[in-house]
Amino acid sequence: MEESPPDGTGPMHVPLGHIVANDKWRGSQLAGEMQGRIKLIFEDGLTPDFYLSNRSCILYVTEADLVAGNAYRKRLVRVRNSSNLQGIVVVEKTQMSEQYFPALQKFTVLDLGMVLLPVSSQVEASCLIVQLVEEQIKEPSKNSLLRKKRSPLSELSLLRTVQQIPGVGKVKAPLLLQKFPSLQQLSNASVQELEQVVGQAAAQQIHTFFTQAR
Repeated sequence: MEESPPDGTGPMHVPLGHIVANDKWRGSQLAGEMQGRIKLIFEDGLTPDFYLSNRSCILYVTEADLVAGNAYRKRLVRVRNSSNLQGIVVVEKTQMSEQYFPALQKFTVLDLGMVLLPVSSQVEASCLIVQLVEEQIKEPSKNSLLRKKRSPLSELSLLRTVQQIPGVGKVKAPLLLQKFPSLQQLSNASVQELEQVVGQAAAQQIHTFFTQAR
């Protein structure tokens, strides 16, 4: 196992098909749901909650984290500022935490430029994390001809992030990404450009979401 720097932000050697998990998750429902489907290695002193590979990791924000305030932001910033890691933020969006979700979404997606994937429970989160690991295993990253194409992991992450923007949803997200293939392009789009894809009402909601966060 590669030694992690003092702030616990990797790089970390992750055997293919494994997840390196922060020891705080030992015995949790989330870890229990993943075990048997994928192999977990527990390590103490990590800033991320889960390493999917030596360069990508999961930062997990629980319902309790959201309700308690903004303390979770320090971990996100630490990973975002690390040149070693691609951080993916998974958050429990529940009935109790839903009112706090828009602030987290704007901070994560717009301020930090990180991928945000909402889940309803730790059971759903376990399925998502296992899926992300499986997609990375399939990804032909060593093929120089395919290296410049967007990976299945980033496609899935970007799609789920865009689906959470007010006025979008599962139907409109793929349409938007056809015309605006990145969050930066989408955030810079005018109301008129957005209207051509999703109509006036949704275009105004999307434009308001991005402009209010600036």
